[in-house]
Amino acid sequence: MDKVAYELDLPNELAPVHPVFHVSMLKNCIGDPTSIIPLEVLGVDESLSYEEVPVQILDRQVKRLRNKEIASMKVLWRNHVVEGATWEAEADMKSRYPHLFPSSLR
Repeated sequence: MDKVAYELDLPNELAPVHPVFHVSMLKNCIGDPTSIIPLEVLGVDESLSYEEVPVQILDRQVKRLRNKEIASMKVLWRNHVVEGATWEAEADMKSRYPHLFPSSLR
C-alpha cells in the first residue's frame, strides 16, 4: 500500500503548524541553504504570521483594455530576492504604501 500522507518533523517554534500533509501537496525541492531566513529575522509573531514589507519598485507597466488602462508595478519585498518580486496594482500600492512614491507621482 502506498503512503498518501507524510508527517514532517518541525522545530518547536512551529509546533502550532499541523505537521501532516497529503502527498498531493508536496513538491520536489532542491534546498538552497543560503535562502534560509531565520524566523527571528522575519519578525514572525505568535500566530506564525508576519507582514510583507515592500522595499523598492523595480518596474511599471500599463495594460490597455478596451475602455480603461490598468497600471501595475513590480515590487521587491523585504527578505526576498529580485526573482521573488511580484506585480501589484499601482493604485493599491499607492494607497497602502504612500511612502514609496514621491509626492509628484501621487
